[in-house]
Amino acid sequence: MSLYLDSANLDDVREAANLGFVRGATTNPKLLANAGHTDFYKAMEEICPLLPGTVFYQLITESLDEMRQEYRVFRSVAPNLGIKIPCTLTGLQFAKEISRESIVALTAVFSPAQAYLAGEAGARFVIPFVNRYTRLTGSGEELVSDIAIVLQGSRCQVLAASVKSAREAVGILQAGAQHISLPLAVIKEMSESPFTRTAIEEFNQALKGL
Repeated sequence: MSLYLDSANLDDVREAANLGFVRGATTNPKLLANAGHTDFYKAMEEICPLLPGTVFYQLITESLDEMRQEYRVFRSVAPNLGIKIPCTLTGLQFAKEISRESIVALTAVFSPAQAYLAGEAGARFVIPFVNRYTRLTGSGEELVSDIAIVLQGSRCQVLAASVKSAREAVGILQAGAQHISLPLAVIKEMSESPFTRTAIEEFNQALKGL
């Protein structure tokens, strides 16, 4: 089970890396643009060395030939670069082409059927958008559970993203996600409880009486 940072903001990445327990990162074109990056290749060159595990770059091209060209450019960024591919028929086909030489994640997965095909295409991960699915149709936790069942016995694992709260993060782990990608704010939210703070204050008061 690994924790990923869902961000392309360099300050967030550095802070997450300093925690010591964040494995890698997931990026996409929107996250890169929102973080102010205009040169995505340079951005990945900066992000990848900061984390010990896989840092995912999402292909922005859509045709098979364009994906091949984009992949040839970005595969040299860093040894720990992973490739995210939107889950379309073309994306699945390209995933099959490169799955033996790169860590591949099929992203924007919204059904167990897509997850099954991703596994057959050799993807290491599927990335369901949990909160977005909840907002659009129903329960993101149920989606994760259904995907986990379909992928039982497969080498393809669930890396859940689009997570907006600590409660949601715990829910999808309970539903069967092996990995999660979280914004830095959610990681921080998960680390604290008001009851922990109260307990610490009680310990400190006890020490003052010694």
